[in-house]
Amino acid sequence: MTSVTGVILAGGRGSRMGGEDKGLVLYHGKPLYQHVLARLQPQVGKVCISANRNQAVYQQSGLPVITDSLPDFPGPLAGMLAALEKIDTEWAIFASCDTPLLPDDLVARLWQEKKEALAVWARSAGRDHPTLALVHISLAPQLAAFLAGGQRKVMIFLQQTGGCTACFDDCPEAFININHHQDLLTGVKS
Repeated sequence: MTSVTGVILAGGRGSRMGGEDKGLVLYHGKPLYQHVLARLQPQVGKVCISANRNQAVYQQSGLPVITDSLPDFPGPLAGMLAALEKIDTEWAIFASCDTPLLPDDLVARLWQEKKEALAVWARSAGRDHPTLALVHISLAPQLAAFLAGGQRKVMIFLQQTGGCTACFDDCPEAFININHHQDLLTGVKS
């Protein structure tokens, strides 16, 4: 999948994590974003990180770090927009920094299910995971207009693009989110 850039979304405020930069919170001895990187990197041609804080720490990974072009942490869509405007591949696969157990075939399965759609996202156990999405760069202007209109919901944007879902019911544990400190103690193996 050399035509796909992996983008790790680590640009949030971390409010549910007590204001900590979630991507840098340790999980099984290493930062959360590194777990996502280990799972995502073999599936794509290149990877970058969307981060609005601690850029120097993320840059130590050797990966490009992209910051939001919009102020005040407007959410994951702002990170998606910044990435779509900067990457040099036609497609981006977005992955939240708080999903350390991503499937090893995430990109391949999303690619297979997209057909003619310009966006496709993961769905597992009856739940959508819109920040785990494969998105074409041609959607950047539409996303910019969506954000300029005050909209912030990833799911609504993806649905408005005519996007579709890819079913991952066979691996629901792969979509566990680490949102709170107590989630770090669940005993889930990475």
